[in-house]
Amino acid sequence: MTLLLPCAARADGDAARGEAKFQDCAACHKLEAGANNVGPSLHGVFGRKAGELADFRYSPAIKRSGIIWTPETLDRFIADPQAAAPGNRMPYAGMASSSDRADLIAYLQQATK
Repeated sequence: MTLLLPCAARADGDAARGEAKFQDCAACHKLEAGANNVGPSLHGVFGRKAGELADFRYSPAIKRSGIIWTPETLDRFIADPQAAAPGNRMPYAGMASSSDRADLIAYLQQATK
C-alpha cells in the first residue's frame, strides 16, 4: 500500500509550483526538443529510456542504468540521482521534499510533451 502513496502524491502535484521548482533544473536542462545544454533536453522524457538521445553525451552510468523515465522513476532519480544511477555525472544533490518533487513532476508532465 505504501507504494501507491508516492504515485498519488505525484498525481496531486501542483504544476504551477512545479514550474517554479524547475528553475533549479533550468540551468542545465531545457524543455524544447533538441535543445541540449549541460544536461539533455527533457522534451518527451516520459516513456524514454535513460541515455537514449543520440545527440547528447551521457555518462556510462546513465546509459547502463536501464531506467525508463516514468513519474515514479523520475521521482526516485530527483530525490537522489547518485542512488538511482550510481556514478552518473549529474552534479545535483537531490530534492528531499516529496511534495516539491510531486509539483516538479506535475509540471514536467505538462511541459515536456
